Amino acid sequence: MSHPHEEGDKAPHPDRGGGRRQRLFGHGELRLVILDILSREASHGYELIKAIEALTHGSYTPSPGVIYPTLDFLQDQALITIKEENSGRKKITITAQGQNWLAENRQQLAHIQARVQARSVGFELRKNPQMKRALDNFKAVLDLRVNQGDISPAQLKKIIGIIDRAALDISQLD
Repeated sequence: MSHPHEEGDKAPHPDRGGGRRQRLFGHGELRLVILDILSREASHGYELIKAIEALTHGSYTPSPGVIYPTLDFLQDQALITIKEENSGRKKITITAQGQNWLAENRQQLAHIQARVQARSVGFELRKNPQMKRALDNFKAVLDLRVNQGDISPAQLKKIIGIIDRAALDISQLD
């Protein structure tokens, strides 16, 4: 079961024409991302939001309604401490227990980082209208042939070969 504070921001984005976006982080994944950021330096809520936005190359900005309940959970689990500073801001620091939990979940964090990087590349590509059209066309054809069609193993093998050759052609461009 997912928790609302773990879901990606579903608000329409001016560059994407609105509509519901796929979640960027699955259940519990945002916690790991936050702990990873905090493992490098203590932070504040707004700075965490900006750090996640930078991590995703601007393709995802978590709202305060996503960040703060996650921070409350991490504090309840003794994975972080939140202390009010003289300025009234709240300084967030990872605890030794949080460092241990992060270390135990390094492999999952690596998978999250790889997925975020792959999605960020797609986000950058889609800024070009012709590339967006070509990628959308490619996805539509694949969906029609593979997911909705009655496809044989031989046809699937041919499709995979075409994709692999296209990737090789692109990688060898001057």
